[in-house]
Amino acid sequence: MSHVFPRHSRKTPPKVSHGDGPFLFDQSGKAYFDGSGGAAVSCLGHSDPAVIQAIKDQIDAVAFAHTGFFTSEPAETLSEALVKAAPGNLDRVYLVSGGSEAMESALKLARQYAIEKGEPARRHIIARRQSYHGNTLGALATGGNMWRREPFAPMLMDTHHIAPCYAYRGQQDGETEFDYGQRVANELETKIAELGAENVLAFVAEPVVGATSGAVPPVEGYFKRIREICDTHGVLLILDEVMCGMGRTGSLFAYEQEGITPDICAVAKGLGAGYQPIGAMLCTAEIFDTIRDGSGFFQHGHTYNGHPTAAAAALAVLNRLTTDGVAQNVAPMGAKLRTALKDRFGQHAHIGDIRGRGLFIGLEMVADRETKTPFDPALQLHAKVKAAAFDAGLICYPMGGTVDGKQGNHILLAPPFIMEDAHISLIVDALDAALTESLP
Repeated sequence: MSHVFPRHSRKTPPKVSHGDGPFLFDQSGKAYFDGSGGAAVSCLGHSDPAVIQAIKDQIDAVAFAHTGFFTSEPAETLSEALVKAAPGNLDRVYLVSGGSEAMESALKLARQYAIEKGEPARRHIIARRQSYHGNTLGALATGGNMWRREPFAPMLMDTHHIAPCYAYRGQQDGETEFDYGQRVANELETKIAELGAENVLAFVAEPVVGATSGAVPPVEGYFKRIREICDTHGVLLILDEVMCGMGRTGSLFAYEQEGITPDICAVAKGLGAGYQPIGAMLCTAEIFDTIRDGSGFFQHGHTYNGHPTAAAAALAVLNRLTTDGVAQNVAPMGAKLRTALKDRFGQHAHIGDIRGRGLFIGLEMVADRETKTPFDPALQLHAKVKAAAFDAGLICYPMGGTVDGKQGNHILLAPPFIMEDAHISLIVDALDAALTESLP
């Protein structure tokens, strides 16, 4: 009998045996193509020799040293490399153990910055409906996914939410994509005016929305308008790149494609590529200097901040993505995969939208293409597709609640950057079989 507390107590997953490139194998020897990288994590697959060697070398030197006493060479070098690679003026890196910690750190830093800047009234966080920013209480409160929030609502801090930039669902007849983006971006200014600009701390968003809506990219000009509004009112812009960052959308930082720079940015998942748990919060020099020249102490921290072994792994991952050029494969391979998906499913009766950037792709399932009517949530279609695809040897990431936290279903694909042309047909064929088996 197992004593593991699983994600679902009525389902027993197979035991993983080993990984080889983009494949995972269970103990029976069955192969599964990791078409979602777990949860957009395993960008280098499961057997990268350079990353594995970096971990071994670091453990031989020192596995762990608490940041209350030491810094380490891997943490210093990784931070320098991230700042060098980040477009704009991000200047300091706070290393943590995952995405939720990175976002929690970002929220707390924003608040302390406001206090030390002499603006203690700034307390309101604004995010978007149907967003997800992590599962710690602060990050969960910031997220706008009702299904995730509802059980814990009495424990969550007050936050505010505006419309997402979700053109497939929100763009009106006769409205251009650009005009749609400006309209929903301007909801931020309306909300700031409602709360009082002097009371608003930060706006939080994913550049490309991940798990909750399925690889939804912004329309052109949306984030430039968001940045303009934040600058006008002294509101910090916090970008959550935990899922969409580190090359996943075709550039190392997803925000680069929007022509803007955040004040604070969170990355994780692809930063460690699954080889070690790690995340990072990056902030501008102005934010850091305000703390340094004020109290001098960020009133926050976790035991595994700046973990040397995790940092060594992430540095090796970053070198593989940049110096070795692995991330350059993302845009061309993503274009090929999207083309194959559109060829197979573009006119499918129950696929309403195929979207995304790079190797971050979503397929939205609908009961009716013309009306975009979602399936009855009671069908649990996403769970059926996930199980059927898994049986067919494909790991993918279907989710429910796409539209409003209850209605809607999508499939998220986030395969390893090392995938090859031959894997495209594997993905498409397995998805086809899963949809055929699962659709009512």
